Amino acid sequence: MKRVMTCIECPQGCRLEIEADGRRVLSVAGQKCKRGDKYARQEIEAPMRTLTTSVLTGGLELKMLPVRTSKPIPKEKLFETMAAVKRIVVSSPVKAGAVVATDFLGLGVDLVACRSIDKK
Repeated sequence: MKRVMTCIECPQGCRLEIEADGRRVLSVAGQKCKRGDKYARQEIEAPMRTLTTSVLTGGLELKMLPVRTSKPIPKEKLFETMAAVKRIVVSSPVKAGAVVATDFLGLGVDLVACRSIDKK
């Protein structure tokens, strides 16, 4: 299988040509730096994404608190992760960068507040 994608690891935006055997990369061409090869292999073999979303709040100045994962998580876990996020309600004031959920779903990442929020 041959696939073409644009590398997003640096501003050059190289056009990568990937040859793969199912889920395993055989070759990568078109990259102008080392990061292109690594990006293509990661994206084909085990894609990862940083989840950015919001959780509900109770008794705070805003109804929603923006949050994100501290590191990328496997792309296939996004729907499961979002289902768990829907069950979270933050009721205490938090500072930006505070951990809302530690080792979220056992994925080795924390769910982190993206802004500070106070009581009403």
